[in-house]
Amino acid sequence: MVNKVFFWTGFGLIVRFWQLGIEMRPFHQQLWAYSIYGGLGASFGYWLQGVEDKQMRYLSNTRDRLLEKRRRRAETDGAEQGMTTGTTFQREQEGLMASPEKGAA
Repeated sequence: MVNKVFFWTGFGLIVRFWQLGIEMRPFHQQLWAYSIYGGLGASFGYWLQGVEDKQMRYLSNTRDRLLEKRRRRAETDGAEQGMTTGTTFQREQEGLMASPEKGAA
């Protein structure tokens, strides 16, 4: 988290240097403005880190729900069919790559 805040703080300071460079003004006047630009950059970095944390939490919860759903479905299909590979359609279809029939030997 700290690296994002430091990065955006530095970005805010660089923006201030760039602004003064474009205006061709000396860098050492109005030093209080550097703290404002750095603070704005730091607050943006802190907000951005919070957004990333929320997205990662959401993705983690979604992944866990999907894995749990797949596990339950595999248990249900396995108990019904005695097999745990593929869907019912995939197990029952015919063709070159289809599973062998249960009665054929």
